[in-house]
Amino acid sequence: MLALNRMIDRVARSKAHTVLIYGETGTGKSLVARMLHERSARAAAPFVDINCAAIPSSLLESELFGHVKGAFTGAVQRFEGFFEQADGGTLFLDEVGEMPLSVQAKLLRVLQEREFTPLGASRAQTTRFRLLAATNRDLKTEVQAGRFREDLYYRLNIFPLQIRPLRERPGDIVPLARALIRRHKYIAGERALDAGAIAALHRHGWPGNVRELENVIQRALVVSD
Repeated sequence: MLALNRMIDRVARSKAHTVLIYGETGTGKSLVARMLHERSARAAAPFVDINCAAIPSSLLESELFGHVKGAFTGAVQRFEGFFEQADGGTLFLDEVGEMPLSVQAKLLRVLQEREFTPLGASRAQTTRFRLLAATNRDLKTEVQAGRFREDLYYRLNIFPLQIRPLRERPGDIVPLARALIRRHKYIAGERALDAGAIAALHRHGWPGNVRELENVIQRALVVSD
């Protein structure tokens, strides 16, 4: 994790426009994206965080590109899409592997041309955002299966960052647990890990990674005496 932290520093200060963050669910991909933004020259500009899996595919294009008033039924006013909101700053597309193929093609064009046209508009707009994309999927496998565009994959994979799962870095478990106890001390005040708790933490496989560890710590604080 120290090596990853040093790499985040280097990438954040670089002029790399695209970074792809790999990691299982709960490893902290959103945290890494936020660190990349805050350590960059764009830190004072917007950080737009989008979960592609949380937005229906039928709405994702409109959310990204925005629209003008009257572009479609229900478009009663102009909407600045995420491309426009992130101009000069950082656009974070979490779970990018969930993006529909039709939107993938349009995202690729925006990355290549650095311009986009809101739905219903007649003129293109330029945009200067840095794109951070994250996924818990193997995008090479997704490309082979025809679920992810190969050209977009290579465009996103210019600088990959891999976050190892918690089970592969057991030395982090207790320090993280202690940090989480401090974060959530409002639940039950000051608490410490005894030997039995430490042994139990090391025995567990943590399929949900740091997010699961945080949930376990919060439950433990509630029931501890």
